[in-house]
Amino acid sequence: MSWKEDLDTWVDGHLDTAFEVRDGSVVPSTDSVTNKQAVKLDAAFLYADLAGSSDLARHCPWDTTAKIIRAFLDTSTRLIRAYKGEIRSFDGDRVMGVFVGDTPRRNATKCAREIFYTVESILGPKATKKFQSISSNNIKLKCGVGVDYGTSRAVRAGIRNSNDLIWIGRPPNMAAKLSDIREYPYSVMIHKDVYDVLEDADKFQSGNNIWESRTYNLSGVDHSIYRTKYPKYP
Repeated sequence: MSWKEDLDTWVDGHLDTAFEVRDGSVVPSTDSVTNKQAVKLDAAFLYADLAGSSDLARHCPWDTTAKIIRAFLDTSTRLIRAYKGEIRSFDGDRVMGVFVGDTPRRNATKCAREIFYTVESILGPKATKKFQSISSNNIKLKCGVGVDYGTSRAVRAGIRNSNDLIWIGRPPNMAAKLSDIREYPYSVMIHKDVYDVLEDADKFQSGNNIWESRTYNLSGVDHSIYRTKYPKYP
């Protein structure tokens, strides 16, 4: 059988798959989902992205860039876990967290604002002080964090010993897109479905709403989103 025929067979095998869908109450892992299963889950998705990594790579020694990205991913991961989220993906300088439970939207939003605080008030100033390549090139460390909530489905993709979960649905897609928006100092973006369940303590400081309403178009559909420039002190 030729390589082309092998590719045909593999593609047909996936396109002909009939998924067995089951409801999930916890965040699935690769090991808990079979190749023919799809896990349906209501969850909040958070994507945190270190903005401007290309500037780091262009102006800084490789080990400086590595140290900064490691520090960002380390603290973001610890914060996601502290707010009862599960880590399900790393992609370069980006991490994805999935939140379920009683208050997933509030937990994810508070986590997002605390990641913003960490970059703005801890990682950025420390990196500027420590590394001349950061200070001499006037590099401002920034982040983008997006949060959305809703129903998604997790399926397993890849081959044996080289596979992972992929997430199908608006929430993971929207959260990833929101984390890519560059409107500093508005570094945290959340969907209206997240904002609507936040408590007043999450929305107001000194009587003022810390969130601003905006419209974001995803795949031809306009969505109401909210942005904030207010980080959350740990």
